[in-house]
Amino acid sequence: MQVTLNKAFPLDASVSEAWKLLENIEQVAGCMPGAEITETVDENNFKGSVKVKIGPMHVAFNGDIAVQAIDPGEHRIHLIAKGQDSKGSSSASMDLTARLRAGGPSPAELTGDAEVTVNGKLANFGGRMMTQVSDQILGQFAENFSSKLALNAASDDTAQAAPAPEPPVREINGLKFAWQALIGFIKSFFTSKA
Repeated sequence: MQVTLNKAFPLDASVSEAWKLLENIEQVAGCMPGAEITETVDENNFKGSVKVKIGPMHVAFNGDIAVQAIDPGEHRIHLIAKGQDSKGSSSASMDLTARLRAGGPSPAELTGDAEVTVNGKLANFGGRMMTQVSDQILGQFAENFSSKLALNAASDDTAQAAPAPEPPVREINGLKFAWQALIGFIKSFFTSKA
């Protein structure tokens, strides 16, 4: 099953401040719920993991992240990630292009264009709600990204402050996201009838 996502999130930081975070793959991966970098192969290739929980099903993906392009002039980064769960029953891949741009009501905006493909047991189990769950995950990513930007700005302002500890990696709670997606679907159904 394949889903195409195009999202934009306002940021309370300048493009240059946000770019410092976006070009740091390890920190950006830490913003994705349930994800972490487990090994740096070289400056463009990483190994990582993502933990997902959808209802009673727990899936841990291990895989590779390849940086295809980093364009500081355009404030754009292109990544491809591929992984397989530890039992071999599901696989996933993502082709993501993220950009920062100025303008609008906020100082900067983070946009993301992604194609996400999920195969196997996970696709069969959660395929119908994949778009809504993906939207929820991206929303949480944007919140984490904004929080990390604010934390970086605060630590830059107070040079004497000790760096804050990184929050522990938590698995994605797909049941929570599925519930929020269902509520969103019901609301959109009734608002479209009005």
